[in-house]
This record gives sequence, C-alpha cells and structure tokens, in this order.
Amino acid sequence: MSEVYAARRARLRERCNAGGSPSALVSRPANVRYLAGAAPQGAVLLLGKSEDLMVCAAPPEDRPSEGRPDENLRLHILSGGGDPAVAAADLAGGQGADGLAVEEHHLTVARHRALASVAPGLQLADLGGAVEQLRVVKDEEEISCLRIGAEIADQALGELLESILVGRTERHLALELERRLVDHGADGPGFPTAVATGPNAGRRCHRPTDRRVEEGDFLSVCLGATYRGYRCEIGRTFVIGTSPADWQIELYDLVFAAQRAGREALAPGAAYREVDRAARQVLDCAGYGEGLPPLTGHGVGLEIDEDPQLSPSAMGKLDACVPVTVEPGVHLPGRGGVRIDDTLVVRPEADGGPELLTITTKELLAL
Repeated sequence: MSEVYAARRARLRERCNAGGSPSALVSRPANVRYLAGAAPQGAVLLLGKSEDLMVCAAPPEDRPSEGRPDENLRLHILSGGGDPAVAAADLAGGQGADGLAVEEHHLTVARHRALASVAPGLQLADLGGAVEQLRVVKDEEEISCLRIGAEIADQALGELLESILVGRTERHLALELERRLVDHGADGPGFPTAVATGPNAGRRCHRPTDRRVEEGDFLSVCLGATYRGYRCEIGRTFVIGTSPADWQIELYDLVFAAQRAGREALAPGAAYREVDRAARQVLDCAGYGEGLPPLTGHGVGLEIDEDPQLSPSAMGKLDACVPVTVEPGVHLPGRGGVRIDDTLVVRPEADGGPELLTITTKELLAL
C-alpha cells in the first residue's frame, strides 16, 4: 500500500503546485488517513518542500483497525508536547517553504492564528476540499473494504430478523445490532445505529428510544459497519405481525419504487441532481413532496457522509467507482413510515451497471 499512499500525496502535491503553494498541511483525520495510511490521535500530515512528515504528539499505538502509517513516511514525534499542526508549520518554514496550504474548514480560528504566528514568513493559503475531492473516486482496494463492511452489516441485520422482536425496545435492538457487527469482524458501527418502531419508523437519523416493538408496527432499521476505516450503510423497513395493513403496503411500494428509480439513475456522467430527482419525483407525484429529506443519498468511504451529495441543488456529475447511498423515505407523523437505503458503487453499463453492496432483501417482510 505504500506506493498507493505516495501516489495520493503526489496527486495532492500537483494540485498544491498548481495553486502556488508547494507545501500543504493536512489536519482533518480522515484526510490524514487517506494520504498516510493512519491518523493517530491529533496527528497531522505535512507535505513539505523537501520531504513529507507525519507529525504526532505521541508515538502511534499499534491498532490494526485504525491503520498503520505508511512505512516510507517519516514520523516526527513531539518530545515536549504541543500542537502537531503548529509544529508542522514551523517545520515547513525550516524547509524553506514560503507558502503553506492549510485546511481552513477544519482549523479553528485560534489554531490558524497559532500557525501564522509560529512561521510568520509563511504565506498561508486555503487548501479547501482538495483531499475530499481526491477521495470521491475509490480504488478497488477501498471498494473491497466497503464490500466486506456491507457483508458484515447484512449478516448482522439478517440475524436480528431471525430473533423475537415484539416487546424489545428500540435501544436494545440497536445495541444488539452493534454487538453483532463487531462479532462479525467490523471495527465498530459506521455511525450510531437507528432503530425506529411504530410512529418513529421512517425518520431519518432517528435516535433509539425505550419504545417497545408492538404488533402491527413498521420497524425501520439503519446501520452500517466500519471495516479498515471504511463505512457502509444499509436501511430496511419491515412490519411486525402476520400481515401488513393496506396503507403500509401502499407506502412501502411507493418508497421502493422511488429507491429503484434512484438506483437505476446511477451511471457515470449522471448529474447528482438528476439522481435525486429520479427518486424524489416518484414521491412528489404521489403527494409526498412536503417534508422529504434534503437529499436522496451521499457518498461513503472513510466517513459515512462524504461527497457527492445527491440533492436538488448539488452540482457535478458521477464518475465510475464512486460509492453512494440511495435512501429515500417517507415519514407520516403519528403513524410511522418507510425508509429503504442501499450502498452501491457507480459502474458503467458495460460492467453491469451499479454494483449493489448491501443485498438484504427489500421485500416487505412481516416478522
């Protein structure tokens, strides 16, 4: 992997050079890990004029789930403590750099001032989202990690569906799902697991409560696994009992149709907003335009909510090898709702079209 990280840093350096800043300071943890293989607590990455350095306040601990630093990247450990970002700016000045690009969207105002004061000869520039843009298109090793994470999430969800659910609380079910993720090899959950029942079902990012599962409830679940730092997402909705009510079947079929339209719109060259429109239009035409979530999906990777954002106002077009979620949903206040959520990888039609990573059935099961 060492050559992979070196190639990523080389691409970033090209962008920095084009912007007039040959040196860069990367402080956002996910970006540090992307470029260096690991992101120890508080560590920053300096793309220096003469060499690249990872600056840490303490030696990295050997935790495989958190990654290992690129063996060809020199570690600079601060012996007396202090802020690694400030120390890195000082090192950049010592290498003779006259400009330094920094991630202003991650630095606090106080930290930015500290960088300027320790190396007054450096002209600080904004690196912007340059690293995040590099992260959008994944290589096959990254996609493999997402694929394994999706398999783990599918396993955990499948086992839960085989257990007795009536009478158990949302909170209890969420904790059990997270335990099962780890049991099957995940580093941990990709994000806080959402389990919603009855009137809570279908809410996006619902926080589990002590409400107990009852016969006739919609049960919506959204979970994800982290595997080697990469996070996937899956969401499904079920009915508790022997036979769903007519209104539950109608609502489920509608959300399923919207989700299918969004999935089918995924293709290299498709505009982000067109994918959102494909799913949103199905729900809007059925009279559910009001109160829909602000986006239909988003990118996943080292963070659960990455670019691209599939929303009505999003600018840009999809590339091949971009993993995204498609997750439309409808929530009816006081009654509940439906949410269906998959992680897919954009692939050209010649390669079979979008690759579905989360394969748990999307039938409306009565549990």
